[in-house]
Amino acid sequence: MYWKKFFVFTVVALLLLTLAQAALAQESQKIVRFTEAWPTYIDPAVAADFSSSVSVANLYDTLVFPTYDGEVVPHLAERWEVSDDGLTYTFYLRKGVKFHDGSELTAEDVVFSMERLLTIGQGYSYIFKPVVETVEALDEYTVRFTLKKSFGPFLYALVRLYILNKDLVMQNIEDNGEYGEYGDYGKRWLLTHDAGSGPYMVKEMRMEEYLHAVQFPDYWKPIPPDAPLEFKFIGTTETATVRTLMTKRELEISDFRQPAEFYKNIAKLPGIKVAKLFGGSTFYCMMHNRKPPTDDIHFRKALAYCIDYDAIANQIFPGARQAQGPVSFILPGHNPEVYQYKRDLEKAREELKKSKYYDQLDQYPVDLIWCAEVPDEEKVALLIQANAAEIGIKVNVVKTPWMKIIDEVATPESTAHMYLIFVSPHYAEAGSMLQSKYHSSSCGTWEQTEWLQDPELDAMIEDAIATVDHEERFAKYRKIQEYIVDLCPSLYLIDQPENYAYQDYYIDWVAAERAERGEKVNPVMGYNHYMLDVKVYPEKRDELLKK
Repeated sequence: MYWKKFFVFTVVALLLLTLAQAALAQESQKIVRFTEAWPTYIDPAVAADFSSSVSVANLYDTLVFPTYDGEVVPHLAERWEVSDDGLTYTFYLRKGVKFHDGSELTAEDVVFSMERLLTIGQGYSYIFKPVVETVEALDEYTVRFTLKKSFGPFLYALVRLYILNKDLVMQNIEDNGEYGEYGDYGKRWLLTHDAGSGPYMVKEMRMEEYLHAVQFPDYWKPIPPDAPLEFKFIGTTETATVRTLMTKRELEISDFRQPAEFYKNIAKLPGIKVAKLFGGSTFYCMMHNRKPPTDDIHFRKALAYCIDYDAIANQIFPGARQAQGPVSFILPGHNPEVYQYKRDLEKAREELKKSKYYDQLDQYPVDLIWCAEVPDEEKVALLIQANAAEIGIKVNVVKTPWMKIIDEVATPESTAHMYLIFVSPHYAEAGSMLQSKYHSSSCGTWEQTEWLQDPELDAMIEDAIATVDHEERFAKYRKIQEYIVDLCPSLYLIDQPENYAYQDYYIDWVAAERAERGEKVNPVMGYNHYMLDVKVYPEKRDELLKK
């Protein structure tokens, strides 16, 4: 009898162990992996490009949260008050929000985060630096911002103020003197660690390779039961690698930088779809406005009239729309009546004859840089080269890695004539694009290689974003777009649908599903990859692997 009981007990124990191991294995597969061009910076005072913005949106929290319709809703801040003159904003924080180390988030952390961002002066600091006078903690859960001048989109812009754990950062500063008593302000440590309260926390960060993050179990908001337990942001856009990973079901969402052939072929595989997200991204050919011959407005307009926009929108990037001015059509404040350049070789030649370089074109070849990590950009570069040749302009096409592009656009002297670059909004208004693309403060960044430096335009942008009244502000945005288009500092190529291959059979991705239904996706860069808006079903993945 004893041996029978022991045998039954052993069998039951082994069965339970097997079931537990199976459940654990199933849980470990609740991962979302996606690819993107590197580098990725997870320090909120440095993050600004696409991959960095996706990362910090998942690792950190903000006072307000961007919605799919371009509005903001309470997040860390339960409510707020705005003074009649639009200069004072008072936020009342949620109590009990925990950072990843278990400590509580308070008003002091909000103060620290803004002051650190402004002091370092990188990333999204350009949004706040001109307008924030002071930020102070009135008590443990109340914080007040006082502005130097009114800033109409201030609430919308706060989706870019990510709140850090002050004590944790200060414990990890290096005393190099760069920021006085704050040493390096924790910049070195925050290259590979986080100090956030977001739904995910860093498990491992390998520079130039990947970011691996896991779900934060004490997150203050309820986490959907099918949300990923972890995500991995892989630093590659190499087409063969992405195709292999997708085929082996080791990649859930591809980057959006793949050639058209990739999406056409990958969609033929069972369980994979291609999502087309108009997230506010616009594809520019940026022209150096301070360097001969692109410093000449007639030379620039000649190029604007010679480009075959239809080929770019319909053949190279199928499903795209020709851009109409510097602001994506989905952004609130876009001017749908602004002038749109079309291919017209007669007008192109007329403009070129007005250029001071017309009789010296052979002495002024133009360098056009395309990003090595985005293969389809080469096709656009070669098309522009061929189009320009039709009116006698020589264009040299140059393949350049993204990191080198970032370095060389830092000074006007090292910046080439033209760059093919995608730019997305930082908050959901036209003012975001107008400021980051054309205000002089953004010169020297990858977002403005034009070096426009137009004082009149600067004043117009500053006036518009200072306007508190919504309709009045938008009317000013529309006039600014007309002013910019008349200067023709850039070629407005396409409003890009970000094309992503994704494992439709075993993940539900809200942004992709909204796009398929023809609904708006999030216009704020990075937030369409918010992992709490994704559901993972590992048992369905297993089904595919067995087929």
